[in-house]
Amino acid sequence: MYQREGAAAYKANLDNIELLAAHLGEPQDAFKSIHVAGTNGKGSTSHMLASVFQEAGYKVGLYTSPHLKDFRERIRINGEPVSKQFVMGFVKKHKDFFEGQRLSFFEMTVGMAFSSFAKEKVDIAIVEVGMGGRLDATNIITPELSIITNIGKDHTQFLGDTLEKVATEKAGIIKEGVPVVIGEYHKDTEQVFDMLSRKHNSPMIKAYDFDSLPMQSDLKGSYQKHNIKTVQVAVAQLQNKGWAIGIQHIAKGLKNVVQNTGLLGRWQLLGQTPKIICDTGHNKEGLTYVLRQLREEKFDRLHLVWGMVADKDLAEILPLLPKRATYYFCKPDVPRGMEVQQLKKHATDLGLKGKAYPSVKDALEKAKTNAGLKDLIFIGGSTFVVAEIL
Repeated sequence: MYQREGAAAYKANLDNIELLAAHLGEPQDAFKSIHVAGTNGKGSTSHMLASVFQEAGYKVGLYTSPHLKDFRERIRINGEPVSKQFVMGFVKKHKDFFEGQRLSFFEMTVGMAFSSFAKEKVDIAIVEVGMGGRLDATNIITPELSIITNIGKDHTQFLGDTLEKVATEKAGIIKEGVPVVIGEYHKDTEQVFDMLSRKHNSPMIKAYDFDSLPMQSDLKGSYQKHNIKTVQVAVAQLQNKGWAIGIQHIAKGLKNVVQNTGLLGRWQLLGQTPKIICDTGHNKEGLTYVLRQLREEKFDRLHLVWGMVADKDLAEILPLLPKRATYYFCKPDVPRGMEVQQLKKHATDLGLKGKAYPSVKDALEKAKTNAGLKDLIFIGGSTFVVAEIL
């Protein structure tokens, strides 16, 4: 399971998922879909789109990753996770095939999701890419629309060490004749998208060239404005293809994302006195937005409960963090978790002041003990840190 183990659990080809799809009767051909890739924002964008479709009265499948608390968060229909019975029955029925083909955790889960969507006869499935795009197990669908939210340097050991290389991998979801919406502009990637969309006769729509309608989302954080615009532009394309979605559905969908889809961990407010906020942002681009939002908050003192995974580039991320804060360093309880003393040493070398704690829970408890009523506690650095708190 890549989420926990890292590189050893990653499979970089479509051979296994194609074999699995054939074994399952090609379930991906039984429903219409939207494919969402990107370094940051793809999860929020996917949940926003699902919420909009639900408000418009459609039966909506939603496949996302990773999960925070419960594996079944990854596969939802109209916001409800698939049943435990379905998961157990699916695994039991196909266990011999899984083991015989040495399928990865992610490949099995994609097959499970697509089977669920086909079985439940969803009107549309919003499918979030796991990593990259070109070689991601989700990339066996031919969607109504492709979306690439933005490009940043993450998972560089798999996707390449330049923005152009990463963009090429993400753009692997572009299909022949299928429109693609690009969420954010970057001079290093626009040419890649332009070239590949032309190659595939795929109309390219630049969301950043449009003015967005003044709509609010229940997903807080100023960085969500990019995702809101991307969703609005994407829905306009889908309206052109005959999907019956009105402006009122977009407005209500954006307002009710958490209620409709169960999304967790996006600038989520956990307490008021002191104010406690968590966010799953964990790479340079995502944390840049999150920390910009943090600077806009009003508080007396700032406390950061902070942990990371071992394959993150500390030299790229730690300099982003505010020096005027008290840090509570911790290791998330997964094999990929970065040893807390290693994290503390690098942070201290950069002038970040704080102590190491044996667990995320201990770190948060100490922060709560130390914080005044007008202070702010922020929890982040890794999806796993947030998962343990939730």
